[in-house]
Amino acid sequence: MASEAGGPGDRKRHGRHYTPPELARFLARRLLARSMGTRLRVLDPACGDGELLLALCEEAGPGLRLELTGYDLDPAAVALARARAAEAGIEITWHTGDFLSAAGEQADGAFDAVITNPPYVRTQQLGGETAQLLARRFGLRGRIDLTHPFVAMVPRLLRPGGVLGLLCANRFLTTKAGANMRRVLRTDLTPVELYDLGDTKLFSAAVLPAVTIAVRDGRPGPCRYVSAYEVPGGEIVGDADLFEALVGARGGLVGHNGRTFAVEIGRLATGNPLANPPENGSVAARPSDDEAWRLSRPGVDDWLRRIGARTWRTFGEVGRIRVGVKTTADRVFISDRWDEVTPSPEPELLLELITHDDVAPWRVRRAADTRVLYPYDTGQSTRAPIDLAEYPGAAAYLRRHRAQLAGRDYVTDSGRKWFEIWVPQRPNLWAAPKVVFPDISDRPRFALDRSGAVVNGDCYWISLTDLAASGDPELLAHLLMGVANSALGLRFYDAVCGNRLYSGRRRWITQYVSRMPLPDPDSASGREIAKMARDFVDAGVPPDPERVRLLDERVAAAFGVA
Repeated sequence: MASEAGGPGDRKRHGRHYTPPELARFLARRLLARSMGTRLRVLDPACGDGELLLALCEEAGPGLRLELTGYDLDPAAVALARARAAEAGIEITWHTGDFLSAAGEQADGAFDAVITNPPYVRTQQLGGETAQLLARRFGLRGRIDLTHPFVAMVPRLLRPGGVLGLLCANRFLTTKAGANMRRVLRTDLTPVELYDLGDTKLFSAAVLPAVTIAVRDGRPGPCRYVSAYEVPGGEIVGDADLFEALVGARGGLVGHNGRTFAVEIGRLATGNPLANPPENGSVAARPSDDEAWRLSRPGVDDWLRRIGARTWRTFGEVGRIRVGVKTTADRVFISDRWDEVTPSPEPELLLELITHDDVAPWRVRRAADTRVLYPYDTGQSTRAPIDLAEYPGAAAYLRRHRAQLAGRDYVTDSGRKWFEIWVPQRPNLWAAPKVVFPDISDRPRFALDRSGAVVNGDCYWISLTDLAASGDPELLAHLLMGVANSALGLRFYDAVCGNRLYSGRRRWITQYVSRMPLPDPDSASGREIAKMARDFVDAGVPPDPERVRLLDERVAAAFGVA
């Protein structure tokens, strides 16, 4: 691959992560496989160094005439792309400029295909004013990143029957922030192939990529969905490489760059998997932008259907799932060496802090005496900042860092005082018992905390105070942990949420955990699971493997999938 234009800082600021050649060729092959005709007018609206357009030329068969156009905001990138095309003897029309601004100059249906790896720039980097302008112009909602408007403009640029070949981060499949892209792909295009390339590390940046092939005005129908994630130590069967397996019919374990990947093949599905999974052999539900997209397979769908029949409520229906505190200035607010700080804040403001390092299945064991300077009245149910005049030690300490804290414009612009933290949560709930679990973990680690500690922003929590509205809060808390920490809980996550990171790590965030199922707590099996979880929580040592196996059996039996 040619060297990237611009330094790392520029690439991050503008969302530039150029496409590796083998991934570019795979995207080009899939786009060409869905394209019709002997003449294709193709656009790359964020062409970078030209890799995708050059890959199309490499993969195009004889008799196919390509008319290629590339845009990019970076003059150095366009110069590099032009030089590469000239060296290869390929004619491409290059433009330097912002295609989002120039798109209006293009005629409707001007292209037969769009191939793109659009820039990814988050709202915080775009700036609020720019994000709002793009949202209004392209009909976007909620949090946006720069990928969204690039995808939103594609349907107008494609002729009927035209094809989009999209490479982007796979997070759009499952996150709330991805709803804009799911809406465009559902409403204005028809996805026909989807490849979640997970932790394959096919991308040079720290991005988990996905490839989507979609057709404008295509008739509704099934979309082929393929995923590839690493299986450490898995036994490879056959000699197919990763890219062959992605387009094959069977999937299985394949090797790539010294690692082993499980390639799973199914169809795209959406909707509540517990309420109405597709019947065996049927066409999967047409995607919607409101629900996460997932891989549908008959065996898994049947398993989910049986769980749904025994589900009493979901985690999100019995209690609110909250993220921990986010200070946006951790070096000021969080420390395990407050006794060395001068001036020292008052001890009553330094509250114990639970971080991801402290949480194991069932129990919280704090690894260090980490505390957070929590500048709020913990007797209040809403955010109520302290009066600094009443805490001279904290006041002196915070004023020493005032320049940094006051520089957080998003805090002060929201009407908060300069010394507040960004996400304080409900101050009065910290004292109540709560279920805590880390944001990122390779396995479920749901634990009960009775210490009254604050939960850090790298964890989530469920207050037993909230659970009281749905029944016995102690019983429900233990039932939640019993299901979440079980083998069924992990399998459910992978089947329904599927947001895995590198090295098998998973994101245990509100929108995923809220979907987890609960059996009836008043049933014999529900009470038995809760009792086993309570024993695990109260024991002084981790449960032995045999008791863990028994819990897994009880949970599976409670949902009718033993």
